[in-house]
Amino acid sequence: MHLTVTQLAEQIHGTVIGDSTVCLTGLAKAENAQAGDLTFAENEEYFKAAEQSAASAILVEGPWLSTSKVIIQVKNARVAVAQLLPVFFPPEVHIPGIHPSAVVAASASIDETAHVGPNVVVGEKVRIGARTALLGGNHVAVGCVIGEDSVLHPGVILYSHSRLGDRVFIHSGSIIGADGFGYSFNQGRHHKVLQVGNVVIGNDVEIGANTTIDRGALGSTTVGEGTKVDNFVHLAHNVKIGRHCILMGQVGIAGSTEVGDYTVIASQTGIAGHLKIGSQVTIGAKSGVMRDVPDQSKLLGVPAQADKQTKRQWLSTAKLPELAQRMRAVEKRLDKSAD
Repeated sequence: MHLTVTQLAEQIHGTVIGDSTVCLTGLAKAENAQAGDLTFAENEEYFKAAEQSAASAILVEGPWLSTSKVIIQVKNARVAVAQLLPVFFPPEVHIPGIHPSAVVAASASIDETAHVGPNVVVGEKVRIGARTALLGGNHVAVGCVIGEDSVLHPGVILYSHSRLGDRVFIHSGSIIGADGFGYSFNQGRHHKVLQVGNVVIGNDVEIGANTTIDRGALGSTTVGEGTKVDNFVHLAHNVKIGRHCILMGQVGIAGSTEVGDYTVIASQTGIAGHLKIGSQVTIGAKSGVMRDVPDQSKLLGVPAQADKQTKRQWLSTAKLPELAQRMRAVEKRLDKSAD
């Protein structure tokens, strides 16, 4: 890939300061950059490192200028880097066709531009859209629908009647549509409650590795458009996740809880069942949510409460050893006075 600074700047609506004809051939962090590379800086420390690197140009969102490097100024360096990464590192192209080792039901409908890799099983009445890729070892059970331009990485399993939108990316080891954890206790035994719903995933969703999303007991478990789900996340039956949410690693959400749009749930947070979590909510790491949460709340702790309140409690707890020493000193003085 060979592009001039001007050509790259046009793609990210950047302003060039310096020689706009310099040819760029790569994108790299400052410590790894070579001549011909573009590097980036979003604060003064990173800018100093970028200036000292071998890179030919620096992408910045601040007012910094350089006497030795070409500068491309943008409003947001992180966004610009995200836009340029596919330019320098084009995604893998999956050749259309069905691998000879794949097992495809006669009633399945697979677009001629789709890619079905080795040892894939495609069940009855499955529909797979244009340019979608099943990369290997996938099992797509009866009645599943996968939209266009989606990718199932090796080992992803779709249970029956799961429905995926367009541009859905699911990473290895994830299981979509397994039975929810539903049992009723009667006469001294736990009896399984059949889980007869499905999972519905919207457009532009990405799901990390080893994540499990359970089918609804009745109805659907849903993940809204644009939501990004990290590795090792568990969504129980009939959970509903809104649009453009972020769920970080090891989050667990119990059955029938609903999450609004643009909500961020940080790692290792547990959320109880049958709750309503609002939109634009931020929940800090390792929190335990036990009650409904209004829109635009910021929560932290176990049980989760307003983040400022939790931080005050943590600061107070950190002072307990000092307070205990002071109390012992007071007790000793009182004992001496009593004598």
